Amino acid sequence: MMFALRGIAISFSVFFILYSALSFAVCITWRSLARYLCRFPASRYADSLFFLRMLPIVSSVGVTVVFAVPSFLRFEPRSVKESIGIVGVLGACGVAVLLAAIWSSTMALVKTSRTVTRWSNHASVLGRHALNTGQIVPVLRTSMVAPPLTVAGIIRPRIWLSGLAERMLTPRELHAALQHELIHVRRRDNLRKLILKFAPFPGMAQLESAWHEATEMATDDAAVSSASQALDLAAAVIKLSGLILVPSPADLTTALVHTPAELLSVRVQRLIHWKAGRCEAQFSGKYTAFAALGTVVMLGMCYSEVLVKIHAATECLLK
Repeated sequence: MMFALRGIAISFSVFFILYSALSFAVCITWRSLARYLCRFPASRYADSLFFLRMLPIVSSVGVTVVFAVPSFLRFEPRSVKESIGIVGVLGACGVAVLLAAIWSSTMALVKTSRTVTRWSNHASVLGRHALNTGQIVPVLRTSMVAPPLTVAGIIRPRIWLSGLAERMLTPRELHAALQHELIHVRRRDNLRKLILKFAPFPGMAQLESAWHEATEMATDDAAVSSASQALDLAAAVIKLSGLILVPSPADLTTALVHTPAELLSVRVQRLIHWKAGRCEAQFSGKYTAFAALGTVVMLGMCYSEVLVKIHAATECLLK
């Protein structure tokens, strides 16, 4: 029993130490990295910011599962009685992070579900759009209690369009606006928002805000393929931004215009001065695959030695 408790405490301690250190490092360095990354297309910039935001949680969980737990099971004597001490405190902090992540994500899901249920009252299906992945996305016309145009849902996303927004937009503007929301569905931005809820850490709000802004610009770029379409989307953004007497959307939704006024102005200017090729130069998946394969090979070659060093480091926590 004590062996199992010691293992759990050490595992959560390693997770908490790594997660806190990496999160703090991201908090103090992301702005410098962002000044370099913003030179790339908006889609790459947004994906890079999301990668930075998720780096601490992914790395800390990976190291804990791949190294800390196996090293403990392999080298820790089962009959030794050691005081948990500081490991117990750090382990409790790690458990607190896990509980906070579960609570944050659960509350976001519950609030979004309640909001969508409220929107569903008197809603009617306006149409259906098929993505190139084969997924069918319904478009529902709602009353004015919902935001003008937004996507809600993760597994089965839907686009919600208010009757007032439908009347305000021309057919071309509505088409451009719907294409914008369909890009959000294709990028799975609501799922990404839910994933962010699993990685709570103080001081990350500005990084998440920068990611949201970059995501909107990336979606604008992907939604248009000509100057005329860009102008139609800009007109839709301007018109719908004037509808201020609507509630803010839930956390796990992506609305067309519920962003700060400064960002709306930047988005409109980018659309007005649209240039072909703005979405090009994406990351090549083969380079990522080669890097991942190389990392796995290197770790496999020295895995036993790493386990020994990890166990020695965790032993220091017990002393």
